[in-house]
Amino acid sequence: QNEKELQDVVKQQEEKMLQLIDKSGEVTRLKGEVSQLKRSLQRAETEAKVLWEEMRGQEPKVDATYVQERVLLRQEVDKLRLLLLEKEDENLLLSDKY
Repeated sequence: QNEKELQDVVKQQEEKMLQLIDKSGEVTRLKGEVSQLKRSLQRAETEAKVLWEEMRGQEPKVDATYVQERVLLRQEVDKLRLLLLEKEDENLLLSDKY
């Protein structure tokens, strides 16, 4: 009787662990999607910012190549800023650790 109950409990625990593993995988996938959406949003915001700056001070005729270069440069600056923040966070974690 006790052995049967113990086997049932073990089986239930195994099922719960499998469910948690499935949920963990889904959470990881969703985090990846959120990260990708954040990057897309940042890219769109950067393009909008550059276009707004260009349109605000320009005549109706705007050089599309120049605007595209500005967008790409702004995106690179944003990427570098993110990398810098990530490295600063890592340094803080390391300094706290040691």
